[in-house]
Amino acid sequence: MNKTAIKNFAVEARVMLINAVTQLAYEFEVTENGTNDPAQESVNGRSLTAAEKNQRSQLIANIRQNGFTQTMEEAAYTWFNRFIALRFMEVNNYLPSHTRIFSDESGNFKPEVLSDAANVEIDGLDKELVLELLENQENERLYKYIIITQCNALNKGLPEMFEQIGGWTELLFPRNLLREDSVIAKMITEIPEEDWRDQVQIIGWLYQYYNTEPKDKVFADLKKNIKISAQAIPAATQLFTPDWIVRYMVENSLGRLWAEGHGKPDDADWKYYLDEAEQEDPVKAELEKIRAEYKNIQPENIKIIDPCMGSGHILVYAFDVLIDIYRSCGWGERDAAKSILRNNLYGLDIDRRAYQLAYFAVMMKARQYNRRICSPENQPNLANFADVMGADTDMLSGSIRRFAEQFAFADTYGSLMTVTAPADIDTAFSDFMPTFGLNMRQFDMMMKIYKILSQKYDVVCTNPPYMGGSGMNVKLSEFVKSKFPDYKSDLFSTFVIRCTQLCKAEGYLGFLTPYVWMFIQSYEKMRNYIYSTRTIETLIQFEYSAFEEATVPICTFALKNSKVNKKGVYLRLTDFRGGMEVQRQKTLEAIADHKCGYYFETNSANFSKIPGSPVAYWVSENFIR
Repeated sequence: MNKTAIKNFAVEARVMLINAVTQLAYEFEVTENGTNDPAQESVNGRSLTAAEKNQRSQLIANIRQNGFTQTMEEAAYTWFNRFIALRFMEVNNYLPSHTRIFSDESGNFKPEVLSDAANVEIDGLDKELVLELLENQENERLYKYIIITQCNALNKGLPEMFEQIGGWTELLFPRNLLREDSVIAKMITEIPEEDWRDQVQIIGWLYQYYNTEPKDKVFADLKKNIKISAQAIPAATQLFTPDWIVRYMVENSLGRLWAEGHGKPDDADWKYYLDEAEQEDPVKAELEKIRAEYKNIQPENIKIIDPCMGSGHILVYAFDVLIDIYRSCGWGERDAAKSILRNNLYGLDIDRRAYQLAYFAVMMKARQYNRRICSPENQPNLANFADVMGADTDMLSGSIRRFAEQFAFADTYGSLMTVTAPADIDTAFSDFMPTFGLNMRQFDMMMKIYKILSQKYDVVCTNPPYMGGSGMNVKLSEFVKSKFPDYKSDLFSTFVIRCTQLCKAEGYLGFLTPYVWMFIQSYEKMRNYIYSTRTIETLIQFEYSAFEEATVPICTFALKNSKVNKKGVYLRLTDFRGGMEVQRQKTLEAIADHKCGYYFETNSANFSKIPGSPVAYWVSENFIR
């Protein structure tokens, strides 16, 4: 995968799209400091159509609620998400029409839908209008019409990625897309087509790199002592997890849960699964009792959540592992894919952009196993906190008001928050709906979040956000100090604790975090919490600068969410420079050869020997003695 090309495109595309939608807003006489009269009948001497007037009014309302800059950002990323989703679907032949939107069969920037516009079959396409635009050679207008119609046609099966277009985002549809220097042309010519066939990876990298400039601004502001606002938290903390680390985390949490009671599926290619360390006889007996309970669990009963799901990479690979599990029990892939969407996978994020991409990635993974799965009844259990913001609760009272008010800072607290609800919440809200300002989408998302946060999970697997206390805004800082006073040093440590609360007592957890918690005095209580109340199944410490995207030294590990006095497996890769690919190779070597010199088996209670000092040796210095 050419990550340089992906990064260059994503960074440039963001600038191009923001400029394009901003220029369109200006052309409709909507500006950052202008009057912005929604009742205006004409712009620049041209009368507005009824549709344009309505769309312009919606745009102005959005700007008044969220600000001009944020609205332009939203319009830009909305079209960015739609364009990359359409590109992914056309390359993998997932479009229902099987007609390419942006390229021809050879991969050239020659949209097949234009060359075959008279014959293309897309739900909702007005053939007479298509023929009229063809006859008049209005290619730009025709192309816009086809793209919007295609997006709307995909709404039924993929509603969270392809929302029905017709409002203010259509007014800001980028122009001149057929030019050789357009954002679409660059997407086709600069990113090799084979990179789009790599399932979720390209979606995640595009999302992370799209946020490059906003992230740089956040860290520049921190140097000026400007705290990270709620809107900036995603850009500051989202970090795409490398594919092999995702596999390690999922295989050693979800995979281990299943293997403990049923053994690894015969056809499962779990390359990064670390077998059980050699245990003493009394421990073996204890483990046999625990594993007897796992033998009763069925695939459809397993629940796994990523509470900081980003663009969905962990959930997508969990889908593959679950397919392995279902197949081992005799399920067909088509029925398994449906069950996984409905019963197994759960995810949350504070960023609506990430939520859309995670939703799309999970649905495309399901589509890989069942080509008819994109339908209203097959939707994943994913939610985002941004969609509940701005709710008007003034007309509410009693327990209903208290329920809605819990979400006042949901886009700041995210999965750290807890939500309670009255027993009759559904009925009570349906009675209130006609009289207050909470729209149906906000209510639906509140209920989704409430239900997801209110249950326990067999597996919790995530790459939590990293943010020191000095960068937190006032609300987030107060919340963390109040709810997680012993683990307030960084957001990642609060999330580790929160994840143990979301997990069942006999469940498993997988993490990718900075490795400072193993050494520094400010994380002593976290260390004590882990070694005293949980069980480290496996842990890998990476070379200090191996993961350049993280900008901090990291480790990845899997926990059992209860205490068992057993040995875990530890890999110390600190001596191997050369980036994450070298770390991956050394991990595979250690799995194949336990005598490699950096593979250790020991009891996690040895964490108690770690001095509370920044210069402490790594845990293996104690382990090997």
